[in-house]
Amino acid sequence: MKVTTALVASLASASCVHAHMAAWIKGMYCLNGTTPGVDDPNTNTAVNPLFKLSKSDWWMQHDRGCDRFPPDSGDSVALPAGGSFTVELAHNRAQTTLSFNGQFTSEWPDGQQHPEDWHSPSPDTCLDANPDGLGGAMHTHNQSTAAGSAFAISYKSDITQVTMENLAVFTVLEHTPWKRLATYQVPADMPACPEGGCYCAWLWVPDGCGQPNMYMQNLRCHVTGSTSSRTIAPARAPVYCEDGNTPCVAGAKQMIAWNQNDGNNVNMPDGVSPGYNQKMGWAPGAQNDIFQ
Repeated sequence: MKVTTALVASLASASCVHAHMAAWIKGMYCLNGTTPGVDDPNTNTAVNPLFKLSKSDWWMQHDRGCDRFPPDSGDSVALPAGGSFTVELAHNRAQTTLSFNGQFTSEWPDGQQHPEDWHSPSPDTCLDANPDGLGGAMHTHNQSTAAGSAFAISYKSDITQVTMENLAVFTVLEHTPWKRLATYQVPADMPACPEGGCYCAWLWVPDGCGQPNMYMQNLRCHVTGSTSSRTIAPARAPVYCEDGNTPCVAGAKQMIAWNQNDGNNVNMPDGVSPGYNQKMGWAPGAQNDIFQ
């Protein structure tokens, strides 16, 4: 495939502060963009965050039509029970191995080169305060302050039947997004999905360093190697519990819905962001307490 100068320029632009993030893998919605019949290797439709939207728009990225562009037939993210799976966190499909034979990839989500200890110039600034201006999309000062990301699952093949109550977070990866390759752990007791597969969502709420938004990205998924007959309990809204004044919610928890016009399910102290981490009751790794 011929790679044009314009494409290279657009990728450079995608590395600036206006870039955002998605978990790229076959099985995701919007992999090809949102133009019917067109496979766009340079799409970034799925990466844009959700902020101050009605639930009818933020839920499943309806605002950009991603809920209407499912993965190709047969494409589904395999979740090995008791194992792990890997996705590519990137600002653009062209910065993953899913486009252009991976020639625009690096260890990092923006396809650029960065030091192993990439950090902001000072504790009160963010990555994009460095002279190159890169890293704004990471919403962090360094790896240790990256808020953490997660995947949730619903055992509904029809996405119109997915609700906050049947969509439960099953794995959390601390200090992400950070590098392009991200590996998430799967609980051993995950039951098999129905014949039509399950619905999964990649989730992230940044902790400062930019607009206080959130991410919910759609994927089709299925559990492999399951020997369990357990079921996932109805998911409850998480609560902020870092201050010790409120007990953390145990067991299956809903995704975080925050800073939207409606549909929010968390209340936070002033100046504090929620996140997929221990401040909201999530330990890193597979969430083995979600079953009933």
